[in-house]
Amino acid sequence: MTDSMNPLLELVARDREHDCDGVGHVNVCVRVVGVAELPTRAGHFRIVAFWNNRDAKEHIAMVHGDVIGASNVPTRLHSECLTGDVMGSLRCDCRDQLLEGLKKIQTMDRGILLYLRQEGRGIGLINKIRAYALQDQGLDTVEANLALGFRDDERDYAVAAHMLRSLNVRSVELITNNPNKVQQLTQYGVSVVGRIPHVIPPNDHNRFYLETKAKRSGHFIDTWGKPHLVEQSDPVVVDGMSPPESEPTPGG
Repeated sequence: MTDSMNPLLELVARDREHDCDGVGHVNVCVRVVGVAELPTRAGHFRIVAFWNNRDAKEHIAMVHGDVIGASNVPTRLHSECLTGDVMGSLRCDCRDQLLEGLKKIQTMDRGILLYLRQEGRGIGLINKIRAYALQDQGLDTVEANLALGFRDDERDYAVAAHMLRSLNVRSVELITNNPNKVQQLTQYGVSVVGRIPHVIPPNDHNRFYLETKAKRSGHFIDTWGKPHLVEQSDPVVVDGMSPPESEPTPGG
């Protein structure tokens, strides 16, 4: 056991009797319940297991370096995708997002990837397969979710906000293309000081899916070489992406 694990292990003892008012409209409360070393194909991490009072799902953090009490921690929120992460589906970019996110964090002094059990944008595995069937008939991702009676994205990042709070992270640089993640974490009290773009090149099977995320859900993904507005005040531009025509106004 390495010395760097000790602060994380102390969180397990600290949280043994933890109970709080929670975060978000569902008052989600989490506890750190386990920590272990985890060598992976992307590098060596410490895996942190969380219990939460919202559902029976077990969320985890993949931690690299010293993050407790740290500021500007590169952080990736990754929602579970069985078809992509495990089965290697080409209909989405989830597996590449996961692996490249872990690899990117390994190149930095510190970082966190939160693996959140929110399959299918929060609609669950069975409904995701039903949505796939509707997409086979010509609907896009958003239209399929709406046809099933869901919003285009049912994910709630309150549990992620509390997980970061439990790790005593002071502020994050979010590795994302999704402005909703920035908005929700900020809403739940997490200081998001910057955004690190995380664009995966499309393939023939997921190009329309990625275009839909950009056109319909506002994701900062460029598959056409057109300019995109910078999220909040972040000046970073992905290689191959045209720079924004103008800086957004404060609060824009």
